[in-house]
Amino acid sequence: MNEEYSVWARDVLARVAEKMEKVSVRSADKIPYTTKDGVHDDWSGDDKIGWWTNGFWGGMMWQMYELTGQERYKAIAEDVERKLDRVLMDAQSMDHDSGFKWLPTSVNNYRMTGNPASRNRALLAANNLAGRFNHAGQFIRAWNDWGDNGPDRRGWAIIDCMMNLPLLYWASEETKDPRFAQTAMRHADTAARCFVREDGSVNHIVEFDVDSGEMVRSYGGQGYGDGSSWTRGQAWGLYGFAQSFRHTGKREYLDTAMRIADYFVAHIPENGLIPVDFCQPEEPVWEDSTASVIAACGLLEIWRLSGAASSGKQGEGAAEGTVNGAEKGAGNYRKAAVKLLRTLAGQRVNWNDADDNLLEKCTAAYHDREHEFSIIYGDYYLIEALMKLSQL
Repeated sequence: MNEEYSVWARDVLARVAEKMEKVSVRSADKIPYTTKDGVHDDWSGDDKIGWWTNGFWGGMMWQMYELTGQERYKAIAEDVERKLDRVLMDAQSMDHDSGFKWLPTSVNNYRMTGNPASRNRALLAANNLAGRFNHAGQFIRAWNDWGDNGPDRRGWAIIDCMMNLPLLYWASEETKDPRFAQTAMRHADTAARCFVREDGSVNHIVEFDVDSGEMVRSYGGQGYGDGSSWTRGQAWGLYGFAQSFRHTGKREYLDTAMRIADYFVAHIPENGLIPVDFCQPEEPVWEDSTASVIAACGLLEIWRLSGAASSGKQGEGAAEGTVNGAEKGAGNYRKAAVKLLRTLAGQRVNWNDADDNLLEKCTAAYHDREHEFSIIYGDYYLIEALMKLSQL
């Protein structure tokens, strides 16, 4: 079965590579977020360069470089990284999403080429992220002030931030300074306590008192409403806690990831297409394909790590694990991931190489005016999930 899944994933990756060869030429000078009539837009201008998704296009180019070895992908990725230098010098653009910007770009560059400038960029971003830590509440603050006379957001934290913590873990591993990892673990501990509900569903936003650190309330955020289950938030949570386990070996993080994963898997519709929120009304039937691919990545990660944990191994090196006894649940995670990926490849991936996007029917937030369009991180995590499944 491993070989069957691997062969299928590699076949799909070959189709992705064939399309990306043309798309990368057309979008070489851009940093896209979405497509308009099949054409990538460009968020590299001064008014948009700080947008939180702007690391994913560079990350896709590193993925394609790893898959193909073609130098032009490396050149595009490095160009994106240089453009992001403007963000490092803009206080308003530096926020909790530093991991999303510099893990796919600078950290990948440094790991693959040893570029010292990339190492420095990533460490600058990690220091800024660590500086957002609220010591009273033991959490990393989410957004900056928006200047909109809205609510006081100084005490807000979001489940998405679990996916930015690996930047801090990397910084500790790279510098041998434990402060970064300590900050990440404190935030993860708070998230496990305050974001993850007993049934495995998660809150998107939690507000804390900035002085006392006490939890004030939760918000529905980008989901349907307070107390609902925003599917991309579920995906961020299950994948983020799995990564915290991978970097720390703390079993509670894997247990939390599995609890969130169990909830997600139990709510996958029979047709395999993921809604924006598991608690949304029956009509309209809005989907979010990004939640599907991010969850697939996390489920495959949990599958690997579950085998490592039960066999007494920890960390990145234990990739396989036996699926028997204590591993039966882990096998279900992989099975669910395969269902999600096969459904997307057959029904929600745009294989027309005249269009720039891969994934279709992505939704940023339930109550946005626009739904079911292409979003760049959907394409990034689609490739990542296929690479995991193919065992590359």
